[in-house]
Amino acid sequence: MSTATSTIFGLVFLGLGNASVFLMYKLWGYPFDHETRTSAAPRSLMLIHRLIGYAYAILYVFMMWHMVPRLWNYQIELPPRTVAHLMLGITIGVLLLVKITILRFFRHFEEAMPYLGTTLLLCTWLLIGLSVPFSLRETTLQTSAFSEDGMQRTRKLLTNAGLPPEAPLDQLATKRKLRDGQNTLRKKCVQCHDLRTILARPRIPSDWVRLVNRMTIKPVIGEPIGEKESWAVSAYLIAITPDLQIAMKEQRKQEIQSDMAQVAFQSASIPSPDAIQNPDSAVIQNPDDASYDPEEAQILFEDTCSQCHPLSDVDIAPPTTEAETGELISRMIDNGLFLLEEEIEIIARFLNETYVNQ
Repeated sequence: MSTATSTIFGLVFLGLGNASVFLMYKLWGYPFDHETRTSAAPRSLMLIHRLIGYAYAILYVFMMWHMVPRLWNYQIELPPRTVAHLMLGITIGVLLLVKITILRFFRHFEEAMPYLGTTLLLCTWLLIGLSVPFSLRETTLQTSAFSEDGMQRTRKLLTNAGLPPEAPLDQLATKRKLRDGQNTLRKKCVQCHDLRTILARPRIPSDWVRLVNRMTIKPVIGEPIGEKESWAVSAYLIAITPDLQIAMKEQRKQEIQSDMAQVAFQSASIPSPDAIQNPDSAVIQNPDDASYDPEEAQILFEDTCSQCHPLSDVDIAPPTTEAETGELISRMIDNGLFLLEEEIEIIARFLNETYVNQ
């Protein structure tokens, strides 16, 4: 079952749970004869409630039939979110079994049904809340990755991503191959990780390739990832990196606001070259005029900064002071960008001459 299909079934499952419980609340508002154990509620509403309950139970069995076998493909230790998802699924199954047993054999416990139904609805909300949002997030990441601009950008980045010479770079940046990479991510990568872990933060192309290569050589219980599949999933992860960057920016926004005063203070002065290895106090010094070429500096800037986000991001919010230039480069290094000392100096000077000292 694909992630999109599973998401649709999950939302339908949640809708059936809500309809069943709130209709149950209405039915329990009618007079109830304890002697004959019959309700004065309209038979049509009771029939609808019964049909919704059957549909809910059938859909639960159908989803568990497809989901449980996937657990055998996981490594020995399941991800925490998967464990919580599994426990909630088992709890729903137990509650359904108890409800059916009461209705068929122990009608004297029938007054407990509203409490069981409410608990069942709560578990359903928690179950869907643990899975659907992350599936929807991964699905929405397709928007820019599968566009013409996205595929062109991916094709360019693949040339310096560290893939082997035999990898068909032009084919990897097509919709078909990106779909193959997406399917590999959904079916095989989740054997060891859930999507939240995989999509936690963006990486530069070479890091994605190294990460996927490292995962492919690890022993797995299920079907391993083949070489061509590793190329495809690497290309897909590179393609969705800009969207991951946007999500990470939103997450870091509040953190940055709380640290602005401290960052501004640290960036207000230019540290010595000996502190270049410290991202929080990165060295921002201009290289000698004789070794500085503006055209080469622009190429270095574009090749480096376009790995994680569009260059237009800098045009929209450019640095206005040399201190902001230092803070910008320091933040990129914190996000995982690797630069040599000479490259930091060249990019800093390019930013200062392009945006600050123009």
